[in-house]
Amino acid sequence: MPKASIILLSFLFAVDNLKEEGRGKKEEGREKRVVNSQQSTVNSQKLLIMEFADFQVCDGDISDSLLSYYLTAPAIAVDTETMGLMPWRDRLCLVQLCDPQGKVAAVRIAKGQTAAPNLKKLMEAENIEKVFHFARFDMATMRYNLSIDIAPVFCTKIASKLARTYTNKHGLKDLIQELEKVELNKTSQSSDWGNSEHLSDEQLSYAANDVRYLLSAKQKLTAMLQREERWEIAQQCFQCLPVFVSLDLLQYNNVFEHG
Repeated sequence: MPKASIILLSFLFAVDNLKEEGRGKKEEGREKRVVNSQQSTVNSQKLLIMEFADFQVCDGDISDSLLSYYLTAPAIAVDTETMGLMPWRDRLCLVQLCDPQGKVAAVRIAKGQTAAPNLKKLMEAENIEKVFHFARFDMATMRYNLSIDIAPVFCTKIASKLARTYTNKHGLKDLIQELEKVELNKTSQSSDWGNSEHLSDEQLSYAANDVRYLLSAKQKLTAMLQREERWEIAQQCFQCLPVFVSLDLLQYNNVFEHG
């Protein structure tokens, strides 16, 4: 065989070896990333369990002792989970609460349940501000399902739209990411909340996180509103919410528009 051919074959063989070695390293790197990702998931789950060690799940209503505890708070963060977005069709499944000390409770609402007396006392307590993100919906579903008229109210979504006029991102995830530097996991947002007796750890963590940062975000939004001289109009918006809730439940749309 000519010497030039031998050299060419040797070169091609060396190139093949380099390619094979590169593929091996790439595959090894991929395996390491998978292992690291799995370990990260496990660590995250452990962290959530530790963070929510004080996360209490209640059936049907909060206990008398928990009511007494929450009644001492100046403000309570509140959220709900439902089967959908129409209160007259989609039932209320879960009500989450969190006080300034970070004590979280989730109340599982049974199918067909129409009252939760202790929850009603808390939600209607005039000396406690109830903080929601998009209060209009939560107020509507709690009024329709449990006959609870909630007041006074602070809505972080309304506050965000009035204060954060430099952005159009007013969802809870974007709001908390900016104000609290925390990225919320929203993968359980659209899931089956009706099976409340068997909620997954992921669902419970999601539910807890939806109220966990609201009070801190409310303080920051309040400061922004006051700084920009929009605090008074924000309060007027909050006071109008019961009217919008009534209109929503009567299924009126756009009654303030000309057309």
